[in-house]
Amino acid sequence: MSQSTHVFHRQLAKRPPVAVSGQGIWLRDAEGRSYIDASGGAAVSCLGHGHPDVIAAMHRQIDQLAYAHTSFFTTEVAEQLADLLVGSAPAGMSHVYFVSGGSEAVEAALKMARQYFVEIGQPQRRHFIARRQSYHGNTLGALAVGGNEWRREQFRPLLIDVTHVSPCYEYRGRLPDETPEAYGQRLVAELARTIEELGPDNVMAFVAETVGGATAGVLTPVPGYFKGIRDLCDRHGILLILDEVMCGMGRTGTLHACEQEGVVPDLLTVAKGLGGGYQPIGAVLAQGRIVETMRQGSGLFQHGHTYLGHAVACAAALAVQQVIQRDHLLTQVRDRGAYLASRLRHELGDHPHVGDIRGRGLFWGLELVQDRAIRQWFEPSLKLHARLKSAAMEEGLMIYPMGGTVDGRCGDHVLLAPPFISSEGEVDQIVTRLRRSLDRVVSDIGLTS
Repeated sequence: MSQSTHVFHRQLAKRPPVAVSGQGIWLRDAEGRSYIDASGGAAVSCLGHGHPDVIAAMHRQIDQLAYAHTSFFTTEVAEQLADLLVGSAPAGMSHVYFVSGGSEAVEAALKMARQYFVEIGQPQRRHFIARRQSYHGNTLGALAVGGNEWRREQFRPLLIDVTHVSPCYEYRGRLPDETPEAYGQRLVAELARTIEELGPDNVMAFVAETVGGATAGVLTPVPGYFKGIRDLCDRHGILLILDEVMCGMGRTGTLHACEQEGVVPDLLTVAKGLGGGYQPIGAVLAQGRIVETMRQGSGLFQHGHTYLGHAVACAAALAVQQVIQRDHLLTQVRDRGAYLASRLRHELGDHPHVGDIRGRGLFWGLELVQDRAIRQWFEPSLKLHARLKSAAMEEGLMIYPMGGTVDGRCGDHVLLAPPFISSEGEVDQIVTRLRRSLDRVVSDIGLTS
């Protein structure tokens, strides 16, 4: 096949392989090569590829109605999906705002926060606080609250001013003589000081991924951290916006990752696993008091996009969520996740260049280091993450490696997020192929494994 292309690809120097089919956790390219989708794309494909129930639901919907603009109509399928999501949402969530992806969901949540405070007579609240090394999307508002310096740097003049505090990054942040709980409370104290510096009455919201995702490699919160954050926000009337675009919708073993923290956010963003990649869809779940404030005030949310609540996207997401419920896949995520964790620790726990293995459910990160003893990262110029992605593709394995793990420039990690339907045998293949890929890369750069 010709290498010429008119598609503006992410990487401009080389055309990627052409994907032609997918079934279960496998994808196939135009050259006949097969790949295990061990990252679900970008933690998207929770049901894998080609699920017959989802495809049938999309066919039924597109035969009936593909699109109706939400300034004129709602659709039955959007109402059904919202009912299902609210029925299983954290306490107090009453409404769902549908968008076309994670970045749009975060943008909408930021605007909801601002409009809420305007409508309750607190327009002076203008500050968002977020965390360094977070990722919230690539639109300008989402990029501004995100804390990854590499992504932000060239666009900095276009971004709103957001204050960033330390991430909950136990592997590198917790002191040797500090308990996990004490570390979490130290981070809460840092946020408290930041709020005081900005003025508590000037802060709108604290924005955080419940479990850190793409830019830092699955950062799991320490016990008590989010409860401390929730209490602090409540004390000052600040909204808590939890971003579960990547870690939510069952990925960590509960439908919403915040369930495991014992906290309820004011606004919750979801996407990726909501529709499983079958159609672009995301959503914001909103507390009833926020929606009721807007209803009794201006009577509208001053925001919108053309494809809000797209009928075929809602049909796909509804089918995905119904399959997860019917087939008890959250139980499988927990069981298969425990198996994946044990296999990773058995095969890679003592690897000289794997510094940390962390995760929950079927959401795991491996931080790669040149020297385990001192947690020294590889030189960024080596682009270890890019080398590993290429080596894994040659092994028939799709993983989600990234550089800049530590501070946006230094450090490398691998993210694994296989479909919920993965078998133990397929998990074994994932770990075996990952080990071979990593050994090959470190050998190529002259290190031992």
